[in-house]
Amino acid sequence: MRRRPPERLAQQHHQRPGVAPFTERTPRVIAARRLQRRRERDESRLFLAEGPQAVREAIAADAVKELFATAEAVERHPDLTKDATLVTDGAIAALAETVAPQGLVAVCHQPGVRLQDALAKAPRLVAVLAEIRDPGNAGTILRTADAAGAKAVVFAGDAVDPYNGKCVRASAGSVFHTDLVRDADPAATVESLKASGLTVLAATGYGDTDLDDLADTGGLARPTAWLFGSEAHGLPDDLLAAADHRVRVPLHGRAESLNLAAAAAVCLYASARALRRPAAGRP
Repeated sequence: MRRRPPERLAQQHHQRPGVAPFTERTPRVIAARRLQRRRERDESRLFLAEGPQAVREAIAADAVKELFATAEAVERHPDLTKDATLVTDGAIAALAETVAPQGLVAVCHQPGVRLQDALAKAPRLVAVLAEIRDPGNAGTILRTADAAGAKAVVFAGDAVDPYNGKCVRASAGSVFHTDLVRDADPAATVESLKASGLTVLAATGYGDTDLDDLADTGGLARPTAWLFGSEAHGLPDDLLAAADHRVRVPLHGRAESLNLAAAAAVCLYASARALRRPAAGRP
């Protein structure tokens, strides 16, 4: 099939007929590129999402402010790009943070909510990322929490920006699915979680409670918030002390430990299974 030239594609998108696609020097592209910096994201309450999966979820969440697409991406993803602004490959390369961009980058509104608003919906499973700095780990846990049915994910304290490009990519669209909260005070976060009736469990390799034992005795069958700390340093002592239980994942083989994302997946799915049982979560 013959490809239509960019001039004809432009007639179906935001540019006027005959206007060339935007380049990396176009002011709107330059403005969007600034969102690669956290300060710009915080001030504008916007962020970038790249690739068809993230763009599809952003559109479904009605979070897209502007979508940039190459001519090739328009032909490949007509269902996503009917309102796209046509740009050159160079413009996409400037906007994307991946080595091989897929031709789509969206400027999105940050979907974050306040903790009190998230808790007002009475979530039964919450994940708290306390002081987690690695965006890949954070995004993976966000994705796992979404898959396990968590209705809120809290980035607490000096945690990575959830709208960091690597974190957004690692979340695989889950950044648009859960109530996403940023709270500067982890201790206050824990107090609010407890006040809303959630059991607070701290995941730690040195926990005094075994995850299997907790599950077997019904300790996971109540609305629960899990606390996860950084891979390097774990949870701070004050949060460990504030939790209702300090829980370790049992290691049945010879491995020294699990990495953070794997441990979070085990904990969240253990809770998800317990909460799905008949009468789970009832007093």
